[in-house]
Amino acid sequence: MAVWALGINHNTAPLDLRGRFAFALDQIAPTLQGLRQSFGGAASRHPEVEAAILSTCNRTEIYCAGDRPALGHTLDWLARTGGVPPSLLQSHAYALQDGTVARHAFRVASGLDSMVLGEAQILGQMKDAIRAADHAGALGTTLNQLFQRSFAVAKEVRSSTEIGAHSISMAAAAVRLAGQLFEDLGQIRILFVGAGEMIELAATHFAAKNPKSIAIANRSLERGEKLAARFGAEVLRLGDLPARLHEFDAVVSCTASTLPLIGLGAVERALKARRHRPMFMVDLAVPRDIEPEVKALEDVYLYTVDDLATVVQTGQAQRQAAVAQAEAIIDAGVQSFMHWMDQRGAVPLIRQLHAQADEWRQAELARARRLLARGDDVESVLDALSKGLTQKMLHGTMAELHSGDAAQREQTAQAVSRLFLRKER
Repeated sequence: MAVWALGINHNTAPLDLRGRFAFALDQIAPTLQGLRQSFGGAASRHPEVEAAILSTCNRTEIYCAGDRPALGHTLDWLARTGGVPPSLLQSHAYALQDGTVARHAFRVASGLDSMVLGEAQILGQMKDAIRAADHAGALGTTLNQLFQRSFAVAKEVRSSTEIGAHSISMAAAAVRLAGQLFEDLGQIRILFVGAGEMIELAATHFAAKNPKSIAIANRSLERGEKLAARFGAEVLRLGDLPARLHEFDAVVSCTASTLPLIGLGAVERALKARRHRPMFMVDLAVPRDIEPEVKALEDVYLYTVDDLATVVQTGQAQRQAAVAQAEAIIDAGVQSFMHWMDQRGAVPLIRQLHAQADEWRQAELARARRLLARGDDVESVLDALSKGLTQKMLHGTMAELHSGDAAQREQTAQAVSRLFLRKER
């Protein structure tokens, strides 16, 4: 059994390229079905490939397990899905196999591969991705074992080290940047676009600064109203955004939309209505919610997830000492997983041995029942049954001990001693 992974993240690929490969949670199941069907069609060399997709603002990763690795096929499929040449994707992607897959998955789950070192949100995102793969029927024994071990390693890292200490989240970074632009955050009107986990976190951080007003625009009014109730916020329809945009000093957006929701023209009109008073905008979505051209406007301060990178690195030096401890825990986890994988390689042989032994057992039982049915003595029948089983089990071993040259016979004798004479050692 082989394990392989292909991915792009905030370190290897620009935001717009990552946006081409962003999958919402409800897209995971059909996407996995398409991926697995593509393996089945690859000359049937990979009929039963396990697969899982992790897609966040900062990364898209495909994890697979099968009889043999197929990194080239996986890259070609992902490139077609994103509508880019395979060569372009390959120049920004990382390809991993076996032990390096385990190490990467463990580091991701532990927050060591995140833009915010030690952040905890990625662990929940991984668990959501694995549940989606499981519900889609794409998760098998090998990947399930890989990710359950990832979660266990992440738990040990967080409980045994201070990797998450002094962590600055994306939401906290946005508040810090807004504070650099506006003298008093208590005097600003802020709009949140979306109602997911990231917006909820951002709204919590901004609400702590007691802004003048908060509004939430979301495609689902019911979900928007539920979040708004927590912060005493107004609820808007997405369709009202262009007409109301000028009312807000700060806009934070993070939706699962595949196209920008806030265009250049809408922002230009808002600035005109505001008499060019500055607007602070944060686009946490991948793909983008706000057209990138907006950043060029003189009175707009637009930040993307990648722009926040330098802010969230603050305090990272204090956590570097914990990284070495975390890596040691991960090393032990990788060794344990690879040992499990090696043992998995013997499973077919173990099954064959069980099947052969059961066949012998059934044959000797059938013979014993015939002897009992004709009235033979029970003791003699049991004796014959035990001798028959013993002879069948030792026949191949005895034949090997008498075949081959002297060196082969010596090697066989040592193996037989380890297998059958352990009580005498």
